[in-house]
Amino acid sequence: MSSASVPARVFGFPESVNEVAARTVAAGVVALTSLYLVTGSGWVLVLLAYGFVARVLTGPTLSPLGQLATRVITPRLGLADRQVPGQPKQFAQGIGATLSLTAAAAHLMGFSVAALILTSMITIAAFGESALGFCLGCAIFARLIAAGVIPQAACEACNDISARLAADSTSCVFASQWPSSRSGRL
Repeated sequence: MSSASVPARVFGFPESVNEVAARTVAAGVVALTSLYLVTGSGWVLVLLAYGFVARVLTGPTLSPLGQLATRVITPRLGLADRQVPGQPKQFAQGIGATLSLTAAAAHLMGFSVAALILTSMITIAAFGESALGFCLGCAIFARLIAAGVIPQAACEACNDISARLAADSTSCVFASQWPSSRSGRL
């Protein structure tokens, strides 16, 4: 048995994430948000918000969608694992949690237009991740690092160009693809 306590094994986001699994989770998010946009069911928003919060706190461990993606769907796809830094993905999940919790609250308070707009924003971002491999939250994370808002030490893997090039030069849309704050451009 591991020496780590149960909370330490359950709570915590992985240092690296399989990009294929992340894109699979994003496809599930698109399905859930589309279901809400079609039905207007508040229960869908509650499930969506729970999933985002669970993934922020535990990675896929307590997320039914995360478990489905990592244990069932991704292994059956037969694609090679593509590991990417976990911190930007956790940041992106945090944005999803914020938007989905706000959408659920708006729906419950009768602000259906606000809930629809917020859910549409999640749908667009999740579609970009799932279909195009573009993680909007990760891109924002990289911009915040470049601007000095988030310290570079928050994601050393994002800044280690040699590790990314050795693994796969297309697996990261992080710091190397954005102008640095030293260049004066953002």
